[in-house]
Amino acid sequence: MLSVMHRFHGHGSLKYVYRNGRAVRSRLFVIKYVTNPRRRHSRFAVVISKKVLKSAVGRNRMRRRVYEVIRRELPQFSTICDVAVMVTSSEVREIPSCDLEHILTEALHQTDLYKKPHTSATLIDT
Repeated sequence: MLSVMHRFHGHGSLKYVYRNGRAVRSRLFVIKYVTNPRRRHSRFAVVISKKVLKSAVGRNRMRRRVYEVIRRELPQFSTICDVAVMVTSSEVREIPSCDLEHILTEALHQTDLYKKPHTSATLIDT
């Protein structure tokens, strides 16, 4: 589970991200994000509407699965930001973990919040 310091607290923070954040869309998610220089750590929220899945147990299970992927990807973030991940499909409940991780990390890479990979100069023999 994602630690408390990396999670949102209160609706005001989410409203700010909804209003001022940039959006990235994928097949299963909409990710809204905004940089937050006033914080020491990035914060994340996973939002799942009752329209996506009626069962609270199912919504909580999907939320835990998404938080686990975010927890594993947390060291890759280069900037301090507030990120809201909105689940738009109930398919997240049954999808295999490796596929879920692949889809979510692809969407997160589109946000440009990740560390840039080091490019090493290659020697060309002539």
